[in-house]
Amino acid sequence: MLIPALAVAALFGAAYMAFAVGHRTPARVAIGAGAATVGAAAPPLALGQCTFGAESTSVDHVLTYALMAGGAWLALIVTRAVFDSRDGKSEAAGSSMGGEIRSGGFRLGWWVPWALLAPTLAILAVFLYTPAVQTFTLSTKLARLGAPRTVDVCLTNFSELLIQDPFKLVLYPLLAIGAVYGARFWIRRTEPGTWNHRFAEVASVGAMLSVFVALYAIFSPGGDGTVKYRPVYVNTVIISVGIVAFGMIAGLAVAYLAFQKVKGATMYRTLLIWPYAISPAVAGILFFMLLDPTAGIISNGLKEWFGIRMPNYRESAILAQAAIIMASGWKILGYNVLFYLAGLQTVSVDQVEAAVLDGASPWQRFVHIVLPALSPITFFLLVTNLTYAFFEVFATIDYMTKGAPAGATSVSIYEIIRVGVDNGDLGRGAAQSVLLFAAVIAVTLWQFRTSGKRVSYGGG
Repeated sequence: MLIPALAVAALFGAAYMAFAVGHRTPARVAIGAGAATVGAAAPPLALGQCTFGAESTSVDHVLTYALMAGGAWLALIVTRAVFDSRDGKSEAAGSSMGGEIRSGGFRLGWWVPWALLAPTLAILAVFLYTPAVQTFTLSTKLARLGAPRTVDVCLTNFSELLIQDPFKLVLYPLLAIGAVYGARFWIRRTEPGTWNHRFAEVASVGAMLSVFVALYAIFSPGGDGTVKYRPVYVNTVIISVGIVAFGMIAGLAVAYLAFQKVKGATMYRTLLIWPYAISPAVAGILFFMLLDPTAGIISNGLKEWFGIRMPNYRESAILAQAAIIMASGWKILGYNVLFYLAGLQTVSVDQVEAAVLDGASPWQRFVHIVLPALSPITFFLLVTNLTYAFFEVFATIDYMTKGAPAGATSVSIYEIIRVGVDNGDLGRGAAQSVLLFAAVIAVTLWQFRTSGKRVSYGGG
């Protein structure tokens, strides 16, 4: 099973170099085939070929083929980058961007920048890359907290998070990928401004949503020896999207109001940024004290002043998720306000004044002038807010709901710590952390390929 997969990788690498690279030569086609083969062979060799053993399942095979495809793709991307650099494409692209500073050379030798970077690289290797490699290794083992020995389980910690039907496991992602590329092809074939183009844009949004539906379908609903991971995925999507939407929209609105010329604006803006200085745990404690139905400030105020009894948010999935979104969004609100305030200072005053003379309303000036000027800041905040929503909400959830009610607020990072630390199952916790890491990388790349193209930077 390994040899046919490597042969397919070699053919794909040769075809990629034959059609995707500018200067096609037999040597480059052969190098592409070899690079794809090496990249595809790396994952199963690193796992000791356990995925093709007697105890491996069809789901293990599917995961192995996916890892092999990813390794081959990464090897081809690196190979193409090397060829493009030798062909001078990177220099040509850099010279076509007017007004930018081009990097110079080091007259003291090529080793000087590496010597200057050595302390930073050493720190990254010890405190970042080494733990990452250990996490990948631990995810393939049965390891208990405090146990002296571990047992290799290959990809079992990953396969138990997925459905056990290999056909559906392959079909659903392929359908979603086909929908995305089909919508992109439709958009390219239509003229902007036409109804056909508008329908294509709507189809593109639906295709993107189909990716989330496909992921929902491939995660395990539980039972038959699998982990109930599908609800965790749904909670992660709902809470992460809610935090990003609430934090960025509220941050832009507050920053736009705070940017107006008012007395004491400097002190006022400083106070708005303060919430970012506190930790997620403190944010959880604060909102627990505000929203607790028994001793909360808001609940007692509503009861004393209006006779209204505040419902217990820990007994309702919707209220619990809304409380987490509100607390986490408030925590990162100051961060968004800070960057939006800086971005608003770059908005062209001449364009705003010209729009006023043309009779544009405040909303039209905001939509057509302010928002496009803030697109670089918005794109940056989108990436950082998503990273915060994925990784920094554990303490807030732990203090406010502890994953309740019935796991409705148990997101990926909370589940990782619950499984790996509280339950002591280090192997399963490491596997889920690797899965979250891959999801963050995929979402970030998707943002750069979609949202990044819509960012408009000022200048020539």
